[in-house]
Amino acid sequence: MSDYQFYVVDKKPPIAWVYLNRPEKKNAMNPPAWTETIPIFEDLDRDPDIRAVVVSGKGSCFTVGIDLVEMIGTLPELMEKEQKGGVKWRLIKKIKALQDTMSCMEWCRKPVIAAIHGYCIGAGLDMATACDIRICTADTEFSLKEAAVGIVADVGVLQRIHRIVGQGIARELAYTARHFDARRAREILLVNEVFDDHAALMNGAQDLAMRIAENSPLAVQASKKVFNHGIGKSVDDSLEFVASVSANIIPSDDLTEAFTAFLEKRKPNFTGE
Repeated sequence: MSDYQFYVVDKKPPIAWVYLNRPEKKNAMNPPAWTETIPIFEDLDRDPDIRAVVVSGKGSCFTVGIDLVEMIGTLPELMEKEQKGGVKWRLIKKIKALQDTMSCMEWCRKPVIAAIHGYCIGAGLDMATACDIRICTADTEFSLKEAAVGIVADVGVLQRIHRIVGQGIARELAYTARHFDARRAREILLVNEVFDDHAALMNGAQDLAMRIAENSPLAVQASKKVFNHGIGKSVDDSLEFVASVSANIIPSDDLTEAFTAFLEKRKPNFTGE
């Protein structure tokens, strides 16, 4: 188990569990929360024993979002009296770095599941939408909160959520900033499944991650690459790309193992080679 200042990473191959771990503050995201995901997900991407990742929160919730009080010290540009070009230029660079906090989950070749309970507010929704799959408990409360505090959501949720729930719903959530429950989240397809309680959620995350891990890692990771590449592309562009990806991963030991296991009427044992 690896401990960071904000996160705890528990590798239990073939699954890695990444926990937001500031329960006394409802996992409010302070400065370490915005820098540690990059090395965490780079490590998980490289680790051949890890085939799926679950992101969840310790304590009573996933996260209530950004810790504005602690983060303001890292963004002195916001308090500059004279908002000149140089100040704005530095601020843009810092916003881009904050965006990478979430994007690294999308960049990771391993599928990432967000297992959400309690609050999933503001930056929490940014993080959840950067994951491949979202599941939650029945008591989860979501909000795309930024408009209610006078800022635009600028680290990824506006770019991702409309691809999940559609433009009309996404705009409603952003413009109203209202809270909505797990039932509504399932109705708009933000989450794949709703579980009765936290224990059931974690068991569900384990089962889902294991189902993914049992398949060929080459095929799963290539599928994620194709999904991500296809965003904003035409069907023809995406077909051209997937043809290249497919040609690059076959033949493989995984393909041979799939055929052999079928003939021998047993479960395949994929190696990712």
